[in-house]
Amino acid sequence: MKTVMMTGSILLGTFFSSGLLAVEQASSGLGERLFNDSGLGSSVNERSCNTCHVGGKGLEKAGHRSDLPSMINICIQGALQGRSISEDSVEMRSLVIYIRSL
Repeated sequence: MKTVMMTGSILLGTFFSSGLLAVEQASSGLGERLFNDSGLGSSVNERSCNTCHVGGKGLEKAGHRSDLPSMINICIQGALQGRSISEDSVEMRSLVIYIRSL
C-alpha cells in the first residue's frame, strides 16, 4: 500500500512540475489557435472559424458586441456543427480576446 501511494505521489508531482496539468490562461494567442482549429466545439466537419472568416474578415466590428460569446456559439453550433462552449471557459474568453484584437 505504501508503495502504491508513493508511486502515485511521485507521478502527480511529475505531472504538476512538468506543466502537463497546468491550466492555460486566456490569451489572444490561444484564441487565434482555436479560431483556426477544425475541432473547436467537437466539430464534426473540417471547418474552423477561419473557414468563413479568413484572417478575421468580417469580424472587425464584432468585438464591440456585448453578445459576442453567444454569436461565437451560434457559429460553432451552425457552421461547425459542434457543441457550444461555456461562456466563462478559457476557450471562450480567448476567442473573445482574439476577435476583439482584430
